[in-house]
Amino acid sequence: MALNRLPRLIAGVAFTAAAGLALAGCAGDVAPAENTGTPDAGASSAAPEGTTAPSEGLTILTGRDKDEVAWVVSEFEKEFPAYAGKVQTVIAGAQDNLDRMRAEAGNPQAGFLWGGTQQQFEQAAAEGLLASYTPKSDSAVPDKYKDPNHQWIAEMLLPEVIIYNSNLLTKDTAPQDWADLGKPEWKDKIVIRDVMASGTMRTIYASIVYSSFAKDGSPDAGYELLKQIDANTVSYAANPDDMYTQLDQGTGQVTVWNMQDALIQPLKNNRPWGYIMPSSGAPVLVDGVGIIKNDKQEAAAKDFMDFLMDPTMQAKLATDYYQIPAMDIPTDQQPDWMKADGFNINEAKIDWKVFAEHQDEWMTYWADNIKGKGNS
Repeated sequence: MALNRLPRLIAGVAFTAAAGLALAGCAGDVAPAENTGTPDAGASSAAPEGTTAPSEGLTILTGRDKDEVAWVVSEFEKEFPAYAGKVQTVIAGAQDNLDRMRAEAGNPQAGFLWGGTQQQFEQAAAEGLLASYTPKSDSAVPDKYKDPNHQWIAEMLLPEVIIYNSNLLTKDTAPQDWADLGKPEWKDKIVIRDVMASGTMRTIYASIVYSSFAKDGSPDAGYELLKQIDANTVSYAANPDDMYTQLDQGTGQVTVWNMQDALIQPLKNNRPWGYIMPSSGAPVLVDGVGIIKNDKQEAAAKDFMDFLMDPTMQAKLATDYYQIPAMDIPTDQQPDWMKADGFNINEAKIDWKVFAEHQDEWMTYWADNIKGKGNS
């Protein structure tokens, strides 16, 4: 899922913006739930003009970075003053948020789900947890990135990329595709985030198996490549921070991870990273948003949906947080890194329904039969 590496102009982006950069939460790599925002008892209970919002406001379930969430909520309350002090956020992993929605289905406590995979949103929709709503910016998002019944819509795209230590490799000497990672020259030069604990890594590894399965209905060639990659892996890091450190220090020269991190970390933490878009294509995850079925918060949730999905807001999030919007952003609003020569998402063709049907099977096989056995 790697992208063609952007030119060095990224390094010239203003560092005032870099101070605010942060990653969106991955379902498999998110901190425990954090409740933020305390209702202001003195705030007006009047509904914003054009809505019938109740005084209780809105509770948002999200896996996004708390600084990004705080900024967006603050901007929302400025535009809708009647909600000031009445928006609360619960920051947790996407799976935790889905489980919470299920547990509260009979008496929902939240009104908006901000973040999660396409598969998780499809599950929530199938279980009757999401309300139908067509946001004002719906036409800007391609049909493949939204629910035909308008129960969820993609906010951003998460391509998975090959990342390399730029002190040790260049864009020309780094691996150019997934298959390259299995070649003998990368023996003991790859560091990997522990796969089974990470939604990002499970997607990457399952997509390697899918590429062979899609050709002949057999996962065997994909398993063989994963065995070769295992033989080249010097370390399975327990968490993303450990992986980052090992890549920085040269314990491994190469890893695989998401593009947003590959863009942000060199600026935010001065990491020596570059990245490659795999020539055969990158799995691109969809990170979506949706309105939770909750009549008491529905009006507020609709207002927040339209605010968040406004093209101007999406352009700001792309500029400040390196999000890749799922919607088309006008060229004059795109950040420099999106307009740079070489920016391209070479999206792999994946039937996500078939992928979802087999992912657990493939990853269980990897854990039981491949991990730590590549040299045998």
